[in-house]
Amino acid sequence: MKKMKRFTCAAVAAAMVMSLAACSGGGDSGSGTATTAAAGGDAKQETEAKKDGEATQEAAPSGDKTVVEVWTGDRHDMEYVQSMVDKYNAENTDNIEIKLTIITEDYANMLALAYSGGTAPDIVGNSNDVTLNLFADTGILAPLNDFIAQDEEYQKVNEPYEHMFEGLNAKDGNIYWVYSAMRSGVRVEYNKNLLEQNGYKEIPKTLDEYIAMAQKITESGGGQYYGIGFTSSSPFERLLEMSAQMSGVFYYDYVNGKYDFSGYKPFLEKGQELVKVAYPDQQGVDNMRALFAQGSFALWSNASQEAGVFTDQIPVTDFEWGVGEVPTLDGEIKGALLTTPSKGYSIVSSSEHKDEAWKVISYFQSEEFIKGYLENGYALPITSYMDGVIDKSKIGRLADFSLVEYESVYPTPPAVNLQGDDYRTTLWNAVMGYVGIDEAIEDLNTRYNSALDADVASGTVKRLIIKDYDPLHPSAGTATYETK
Repeated sequence: MKKMKRFTCAAVAAAMVMSLAACSGGGDSGSGTATTAAAGGDAKQETEAKKDGEATQEAAPSGDKTVVEVWTGDRHDMEYVQSMVDKYNAENTDNIEIKLTIITEDYANMLALAYSGGTAPDIVGNSNDVTLNLFADTGILAPLNDFIAQDEEYQKVNEPYEHMFEGLNAKDGNIYWVYSAMRSGVRVEYNKNLLEQNGYKEIPKTLDEYIAMAQKITESGGGQYYGIGFTSSSPFERLLEMSAQMSGVFYYDYVNGKYDFSGYKPFLEKGQELVKVAYPDQQGVDNMRALFAQGSFALWSNASQEAGVFTDQIPVTDFEWGVGEVPTLDGEIKGALLTTPSKGYSIVSSSEHKDEAWKVISYFQSEEFIKGYLENGYALPITSYMDGVIDKSKIGRLADFSLVEYESVYPTPPAVNLQGDDYRTTLWNAVMGYVGIDEAIEDLNTRYNSALDADVASGTVKRLIIKDYDPLHPSAGTATYETK
């Protein structure tokens, strides 16, 4: 018999005293579906929710086993993860049964409500929505330091102390989850045929040379193909922002503890030049991927997920495609390129089975589990240990996105209660000419710092300061938090 647990955004608003985002869809993750895997369950069965955000859970298996409930927001890797859960449930000698639930909408809100109502799982997979300021600072997540310190095998495989990212998975010396894998920073995917037809064999190092190449390809295309394409989904982030990062420009001034968008001006000017020679429509990501695969434009930029996209989801078959580095302002790399770590697990503080929960996390982040995950092409290794263990011949085009020395994770700037458009929307509006560049920068500096000052004064956030900040090694500095 099935138990139905309904989690709605209205209930969240009533139950939570913390600041949570208003109810919103989960991007392209689906419309309110959840998948539950228990003993004997069908790993691929998805139960459609009758209401947004509804999760269906099976009754606990009978017997004396300790049931450890795990929630995750990932479904792209469900087949592999479920197969490993089935293996553990069948073979483990710890008398533990894993019950896995995949939440595909309003993950953070559902977790917050479940915690406040006493029905939270034992383990949650990390997600962009499960942020430290909402879930660690409020006590929902328990620090893992003691478990990690006593587990030498876990330390060897996961290198937790080398991957403590301030404000992201660790804060004030406490580790709330450890990442198993990594998505690369942005790369340039390019049509080798179109480049070679125009005298190019590789991606230029400087933005000016990059723009000149795009212009030449567009001119040679005569309206049949173009030099570059931009998506309507966060277009500033996918090229210009990452070029700025590698040029030493970031939107938060860690040394002085404030927001500063002034360094983006030359990148906005270069962006205006690129837009003039770009494919004359900015559509959603998948549509633009399909246009690239059809040869409609030569240059596209996105991270390592494109390895799977262009080999399986939207395969490129009519030409050879390459992967190159994002160009910088002067050809020199002066700052780190942002990467996105993934696949970490936290213990919920209300769990009555924390020891058993740690055994499950240790399994999810064991050498066997991670090796299969990486070799199936779901992500790149984040640790030097796993990088030396996996068979890279099995990961296909993902190998072209292997992490490079200048890639890193940035400390998370304070999350402020901003009024109006965020910086990526505002800066792209400047690229498109909808607002002046100087006006956009002044507006962002004013709004972000006013919000930061107000939130610090109210005590909802603390000002992050890293006096020894190094743009090439952003996570290496010493973070401090101020209340003024």
